[in-house]
Amino acid sequence: MHTYRSTFPAPAASAAGYDTLVVGAGFAGSVIAERLASQARQRVLVVDKRPHIGGNAYDRYDDAGLLVHPYGPHIFHTNSADVFAYLSLFTRWRPYQHRVLASVDGQLLPMPINLDTVNRLYGLQLNAFELDDFFARHAEKVDRVRTSEDVVVARVGRDLYEKFFRGYTRKQWGLDPSELDASVTARVPTRTTRDDRYFTDTYQAMPLNGYTRMFEAMLAHPNIHLMLNTDYRDVVHLLPWKHMVYTGPIDSFFDHRYGKLPYRSLDFEHVTLQPLAGQAFVQPVGTVNHPNDHLYTRVTEFKHLTGQTHAATSLVYEHPKSLGDPYYPVPRAENTALFRRYETESEELSDVTFVGRLASYKYYNMDQVVAQSLSTFKRLQAPAGAT
Repeated sequence: MHTYRSTFPAPAASAAGYDTLVVGAGFAGSVIAERLASQARQRVLVVDKRPHIGGNAYDRYDDAGLLVHPYGPHIFHTNSADVFAYLSLFTRWRPYQHRVLASVDGQLLPMPINLDTVNRLYGLQLNAFELDDFFARHAEKVDRVRTSEDVVVARVGRDLYEKFFRGYTRKQWGLDPSELDASVTARVPTRTTRDDRYFTDTYQAMPLNGYTRMFEAMLAHPNIHLMLNTDYRDVVHLLPWKHMVYTGPIDSFFDHRYGKLPYRSLDFEHVTLQPLAGQAFVQPVGTVNHPNDHLYTRVTEFKHLTGQTHAATSLVYEHPKSLGDPYYPVPRAENTALFRRYETESEELSDVTFVGRLASYKYYNMDQVVAQSLSTFKRLQAPAGAT
């Protein structure tokens, strides 16, 4: 049974200073800090400009007593036994398999597209083998798959692309799928079975007491000191440290000397509602996508995710925008080329290590960030010259 703490001591003055200064208290920074403190016995200072730990995965109880994710839904899933075992040191789990419906042509249909999606949308009674033939008949030949549009039309055809993908992608990214790298829509599979789970990973679960409690346990080591509401630039020259682990935007670290890397941001509209009498929820599943109607992309009801029993319920509406906190690196060739310039600069710094989604300019899932951070820790501890 873990003992969680919700407050952290201010850094104690020390002539020796800190072995490592970690910038950012999200997944990347917290995992690195915990490993350095517990395994390498380092003194670690974690600095974050926000007033809380956990980065975008931070959760809290709102005024109604509902556990919500202020920065949108974070649903944990992984195929990595090592990542799951590591995080299990700091939390127990609630099994949860996420399901998503898409509002299309007046129906709520399973997403990713599966056998039931096609049968209900078109009034058919296909089986799995016939669905494969259906996709093949409607697919458009693409000589070279380069864009997000290519990925979808080459697999399922133009109509399903228009109904499920194009509008959602245009809202989410502010660009047409034909202008985006193939990786965007390649993340969403198409199935010929009735499997309506959004993810098929081996491990699918939510931290039993929430993400914040997990991060509190992760950062509870006495060798870790934490400074919140603090820009690392304000303290980097005031406190002695030997090495820095930086998890923020890489272009910001270099003062945008080559220009700003584009990100998509989000506005989150949180709403507390009372379900109808005798009902616990207002949505049939955790998330409903809106590819073609409304300005928002999706609506998530948190009680599906958390398993909380409560008379009220909380939903979040996600409104994509171009300016604001950086959430999603925009996957285009010219942006990757710009990132490479910053990456080249970063590789010349022997006393700074860059880790995480923003520092790597990649759309990582939470488990991928944890895996990257664990690998980075091992590399930092490897003897000089070792590979």
